[in-house]
Amino acid sequence: MTAVQSSTSRAIPGPDDLTPRSLVSVRPAVSSRRLLDDLVPPPHFDDARFSTYRANPEHPSQARVLSRLEEVAAEIVAPAPSGLRALLGRRRPAPAVYMDGGFGVGKTHLLTSLAHAVTEASGEGSAAYGTFVEYTNLVGALGFLPTVDALAGRQLVCIDEFELDDPGDTVLMSRLLRELADRGVALAATSNTLPDALGEGRFAAEDFLREIQALAERFEVLRVDGEDYRHRAVVTDAEPLPLESVRAAVEARPRAALDDFADLLAHLSTVHPSRYGALLDDVEMVALTGVRPVTRQEVALRLVVLIDRLYDRDVPVLLADVDAAAQRALFTDEMLRGGYRKKYFRALSRLGSLAQEGRRLATD
Repeated sequence: MTAVQSSTSRAIPGPDDLTPRSLVSVRPAVSSRRLLDDLVPPPHFDDARFSTYRANPEHPSQARVLSRLEEVAAEIVAPAPSGLRALLGRRRPAPAVYMDGGFGVGKTHLLTSLAHAVTEASGEGSAAYGTFVEYTNLVGALGFLPTVDALAGRQLVCIDEFELDDPGDTVLMSRLLRELADRGVALAATSNTLPDALGEGRFAAEDFLREIQALAERFEVLRVDGEDYRHRAVVTDAEPLPLESVRAAVEARPRAALDDFADLLAHLSTVHPSRYGALLDDVEMVALTGVRPVTRQEVALRLVVLIDRLYDRDVPVLLADVDAAAQRALFTDEMLRGGYRKKYFRALSRLGSLAQEGRRLATD
């Protein structure tokens, strides 16, 4: 397949051009090659290693999971048996682990640490890392069998934020993981339990094992307890910034983007979610004005994907002219109780963190 180079229609402002760039002006084109190349831990977790994970002594499960994943990494990179031993011995199934727990307890840090450990031991391209949505988008771009072939050469495939709320995509991912496991690829996944869910942890693990069906016996469930270190339930606990301050912060940074919230949401409907990462190429800050509650589910789900890509890339967000209702709740109560609630709570937690960082940069 011939790779099409990634491109955008963005005009980069020159030194005399004071018009801030806008995400709405970007029309990204992403090759299938880039979709594969982007299956690496995001920049936000460049420094994540087992040695930098700080297990909370109040939650012993964190230390237990850390120790187990270090063992899993060693299993994955261990040399395969050779000679007579290989002929006589039974092939040991590749490890498959699933981390279950609430928001902000360090599961992604642990998952990226596992990916980094395998890569550092076995070389670039030995581990694939992506979110559930990125893998389903990859299948949509390449087709199922080419995706299996492309990933089968990896020692490890990591799936962050495994979704249990879309039956079609979950069956697709279950089939993909089964094909990879049959080819000897190690698997690692995370998912979230709602912070206020009855029987937190137990139901998420049971749901995951049920949905992956034939693979359930291969997965080892690792429970990660703890509290959300971001502690965010709304867009941000801080007051929104004055519009003048936001404009000044954007104009001081040539790689910052300024957009009206409604315009950006409309633009996202014209861009495939697999290209949202490319939408942020060369962007170091995103400023949004006119933030209002999101009331349509399809619009909210696109916003969730964008927030994930912003968080992955550590792009701070500036918020100005925020509607009072949005300050209290960006998503409706119905959304936060519905089937996609895990995505919305994750997005709120991440956006709150990015908005706090944006405010800090703008007011320093």
